Amino acid sequence: MVARAYTVAFEGVEARLVEVQCAVSPGLPAFSIVGLPDKAVSEARDRLRAALVSMGVALPSKRITVNLSPADLPKEGSHFDLPIAVALLAALDVLPRDAAEETVALGELSLDGRLVPVIGALPAAMAAAEADRALLCPKASGAEAAWVGGTQVLAAPDLAAVVRHFTGQSPLAPAEPGEVTGGDTIRDLSDVKGQERAKRALEIAAAGRHHMLMVGAPGSGKSMLAARMAGILPPLSPAEALETSMIHSLAGLLDEGGISRLRPFREPHHTASMAAIVGGGRGAKPGEISLAHNGVLFMDEFPEFPRQVLETLRQPIETGEVVVARANAHTKYPCRFLLVAAANPCKCGYLADPARACARVPQCGEDYLGRISGPLMDRFDLRVEVPPVAYADLDLPATGERSATAAERVGAARARQTARFEGRQGMRVNADAEGAVLDEIATPDVEGRALLAQVADRFGLSARGYHRVLRVARTIADLDGSDGVHRPHVAEAVSFRLSVGER
Repeated sequence: MVARAYTVAFEGVEARLVEVQCAVSPGLPAFSIVGLPDKAVSEARDRLRAALVSMGVALPSKRITVNLSPADLPKEGSHFDLPIAVALLAALDVLPRDAAEETVALGELSLDGRLVPVIGALPAAMAAAEADRALLCPKASGAEAAWVGGTQVLAAPDLAAVVRHFTGQSPLAPAEPGEVTGGDTIRDLSDVKGQERAKRALEIAAAGRHHMLMVGAPGSGKSMLAARMAGILPPLSPAEALETSMIHSLAGLLDEGGISRLRPFREPHHTASMAAIVGGGRGAKPGEISLAHNGVLFMDEFPEFPRQVLETLRQPIETGEVVVARANAHTKYPCRFLLVAAANPCKCGYLADPARACARVPQCGEDYLGRISGPLMDRFDLRVEVPPVAYADLDLPATGERSATAAERVGAARARQTARFEGRQGMRVNADAEGAVLDEIATPDVEGRALLAQVADRFGLSARGYHRVLRVARTIADLDGSDGVHRPHVAEAVSFRLSVGER
């Protein structure tokens, strides 16, 4: 008779239910695993045999066959150890078969029977909830998986505890959700001397999730400003935390006993490959743009990134999702991130300083920033010049407002947007608004429309640029506490839209 247990196989952020079938039949002693397993799954039999020996359980001298169904779905990872063990013990009548069939299990076995944490506990809990089954996982993964309130999560320290639970000797207590609390950040906005315009742009970008490009000489504070973006963003809502943590769970980034409500801040190096940024590689894993979902993606030395990498950002910025297509995988990941890019004005970096600029000014600046294509540049809502700060200003005491003050304004603006887009699918902030919804919420007054018409005629705004100005103006109005979009809001939005040479 065949015993059954359940586990999951991952396809992007989705976890597909896999039935683990185990049959113990007469014949030459053998232990085979079928159903398209990879090397890590095939090696489960050796880990399982050693773990059972450490518990004093000997395998019978019979033929043991484990099938992972559906058989045409690739099975990858060491998390198949525990479900195979549960199915085998049920086939040997050590565990009740009906209890094994009501459980989705995942976990890696060590040779002494301890359960090692694995990636993907959060998506697995979602799949278990949808299938109306309990989730059995290692103890270290329980706090993460328990965030899914629709299912019971049982976190066991070792295989012996699993046996005692199923036999009723010592039932496992349901796991409690854990939350990682970030410590007080030392990166405060008050540390930045001067740069008031850049700080204002940072606040607008945080309030409406608008993409931002900073151009300035080396040492002017671009990276310093970007690092303080995390301090003014509101914490993740429960729904956003679940979305983001599912991706981080698959990437193995949830290793502190729970999930975090802090927005992710990713800063890849400019030598990163396209697979690292967008996603891909073996198994089509999520890239930096997906790991920054609901958070910030900071790309310093923006023109130094390979041209192919920069151009692949264009579609994800617009759609909020990326499809990683490979020969053996076709996976979709969400990637609604706030892009903050920083660049020097030219290769030497001192375009605006006659005493230090190279002999190729201004051609060197045009060539350097020309590495950023026009269509990609058009996707930046805010373009800010960051001038160098004089030494005399650096020597003065800090007088700027703290991050907490700016965070209050950003939080209030985000609250207005949450109320505005309540019930609208796929819209949370002003940057998501489009079509009729954008016309409804961001159409300026008569004076604002007249100004926008003049700007469009004088500077040739594209249709995308026109709509992005409206979105930024709506965010500025939210920061101002205004129900309507007026001429001053449009004027400020336009000033951030134009490039330095057009002002």
